[in-house]
Amino acid sequence: MPDRKTLLLTGASRGIGHATVKRFSSAGWRVITCSRHPFPEDCPWEAGPEDHIQVDLSDPNDTLRAVEVIRARLTGGRLEALVNNAGISPKGPNGERLDTITTDVKDWAKVFHVNFFAPVLLARGLIEELKAAQGAIVNVTSIAGSRVHPFAGAAYATSKAALAALTREMAHDFGPYGIRVNAIAPGEIETDILSPGTEKLAATIPLRRLGRPEEVARTIYYLCTAESSYVSGTEIEINGGQHV
Repeated sequence: MPDRKTLLLTGASRGIGHATVKRFSSAGWRVITCSRHPFPEDCPWEAGPEDHIQVDLSDPNDTLRAVEVIRARLTGGRLEALVNNAGISPKGPNGERLDTITTDVKDWAKVFHVNFFAPVLLARGLIEELKAAQGAIVNVTSIAGSRVHPFAGAAYATSKAALAALTREMAHDFGPYGIRVNAIAPGEIETDILSPGTEKLAATIPLRRLGRPEEVARTIYYLCTAESSYVSGTEIEINGGQHV
């Protein structure tokens, strides 16, 4: 389809990323996925292997290599949406939260490369394609970016806080080119990577339940479509009122 819109999504293999692929695919979008893993054979969307790029986002050189691969695959030189969903949060040897005292400097650097610098490199590297489509960028932050979280580590939390600030800066810088930049900050979402004890947090959330990945995906879709054509530079909380 010559007028088919294209989404580039990082961190697509599970949870929110998986639900986002399904939401956009069901609306007829082409979805190009990026992750450090090869394309899994049991994934539910069409053209997955052909539209999957294996990349180590913790390596800036490999990220820049991937940008050139992506550009070559974009038909018509257009990219309607970039969703920076990939994120890592290292744990201790027993699965414990790593704080500012216990996080190794190398781990801190790796987290920031994936969670913060990769979105910068992808957006800058694909700016011409985003300009051509008057596209949208969505950065996936976290409730941990604005408060100390019982499970999310210090490196993850500070990288997400930085990503929220980056969203404002990007909205300012990319806006004159017709590119909108927003963020979503999920709270406790039912995914395979939930930490033990997360379900107990539901009792403290005003809606008294955890969120579903598809609820996050619907908000991402809204921010990438004409329904949000005058929304830029904002961060939407998706947490059932947990932030209040």
